Amino acid sequence: MTEHQHHTVGDVTLNYRIDGDGAEPLVCIHGVGSCLEAWRGVVAELKDRFTVLTFDLRGHGRSTRIKGRYEIDDFVDETLAIATHAGFDTFNLAGFSLGGLIAQRLTLTHQARLRKLVLLSTVAGRTPEERERVLTRLAALRIGNPGTHHDASLSRWLTEEFQERNPEIIERLRARDAENDPDCYASAYRVLAETDFGGFLDQIRCPTLIATGEEDAGSNPRMAAYMRDRIPGSTLAILPGLRHSILIEAPVTVALLMGDFLSGEKVSHG
Repeated sequence: MTEHQHHTVGDVTLNYRIDGDGAEPLVCIHGVGSCLEAWRGVVAELKDRFTVLTFDLRGHGRSTRIKGRYEIDDFVDETLAIATHAGFDTFNLAGFSLGGLIAQRLTLTHQARLRKLVLLSTVAGRTPEERERVLTRLAALRIGNPGTHHDASLSRWLTEEFQERNPEIIERLRARDAENDPDCYASAYRVLAETDFGGFLDQIRCPTLIATGEEDAGSNPRMAAYMRDRIPGSTLAILPGLRHSILIEAPVTVALLMGDFLSGEKVSHG
């Protein structure tokens, strides 16, 4: 991986990295409580074919731990700014979880900047019960801490088999979560919990790939199918046996799926 670089947008200095020198630019947005390292396995597979920009969202990783309320458009504006700084006038965009919500909003508001869109393990069209569950987790997070949230969420993110086979990865994820700022984490999680663009997805006109784990409880296959049905011409892939954290548990699978889609090859459906 290349060296970390920094770019300041308003009050936030973003930590970012560019890998590869392919003709196709690709911007990747991580999820709540994560960082650009979440894309490491995917980038390793794609960097020979793409120029890949990964970055830490505000409040995450090595970017500014700015306090206060976050809005979805803060994330959108900073994503656009870092892409422009990297020289990407137009680009492919991939978002995971919260990153997928940011990607949806960016596409809806700046569609001319997009070539193709990849939505991974993300949400839209929550049912009242699904909204209640995520808001309950938000309320628990506000009175607890990210470490407690991590322990409660681990089996929603990763299969037990993967956890048992990869104790060093689990320990690394726990250490990363322990480094998160609780206020920044809660501010970002609020955006994830309270944002839903389901009613606007029919306005997306760029080629779109939607993928999620077959056993993902929060960004479930029903939501993925909901997005597929509303984004004209979109493609859906359900990844068998996987839960939420597909970037961690199956980076090669995700990279193959993304690479085929972004290169215009046929994507097999789950």
